Amino acid sequence: MHPAAKPVVFVLCLLPFAWLFYGALTDGLGANPAEYLIRSTGDWTLRFICIVLAVTPLRVTLKVNALARFRRMLGLFAYFYVVLHLLSYSWFDMGFDVPEIAKDIAKRPFILVGFSAFVLLTPLAATSFNRAIKALGAKRWQALHKLVYGIAGLGLLHFFWMRAGKNNFAEVFVYAAIIAVLLGWRVWNFMRNKKLPRPIAAAAPRAPVSR
Repeated sequence: MHPAAKPVVFVLCLLPFAWLFYGALTDGLGANPAEYLIRSTGDWTLRFICIVLAVTPLRVTLKVNALARFRRMLGLFAYFYVVLHLLSYSWFDMGFDVPEIAKDIAKRPFILVGFSAFVLLTPLAATSFNRAIKALGAKRWQALHKLVYGIAGLGLLHFFWMRAGKNNFAEVFVYAAIIAVLLGWRVWNFMRNKKLPRPIAAAAPRAPVSR
């Protein structure tokens, strides 16, 4: 992998944030900047989750193992944008009124679903470092990080309910198709690997029989 690859990907991942920040400074986020920020940060969270889910299928299909090195960074950017999404909602919609935020989460199912996705994503971000992998052990770490599949489903449901209020489902179908393909590939790959015959271990040489 080229030494510049990671810095380039890092900068590309920051571009949406830079664009939103610039738009906020220059009053370029439309008539309702608060709604634009909340919606955009949520959209980018879902996009990064899709990108994270795409890493393994692309790595296996294209046989480019170096792609796996970007997965951790991409996952942390998904968390970065979901934190921005939550902060935007808490600030612009609720004025950081914690009791009211708690009531709103409990009262509105689509916010509860989105907050649940954030809660599940938090331990994945917190354990994305080598020390956490060693502390948990590889098997338990892998089992924990399979939560990303459920997070993708919750994120999609949250997005669906957000768009249902405006009867706008075009983007929902696009994300649903992408996630279905990515998860379907995993099921297919798992079943294919399960059916592959295991290599027969070579028989150990017999000890000479003493006479």
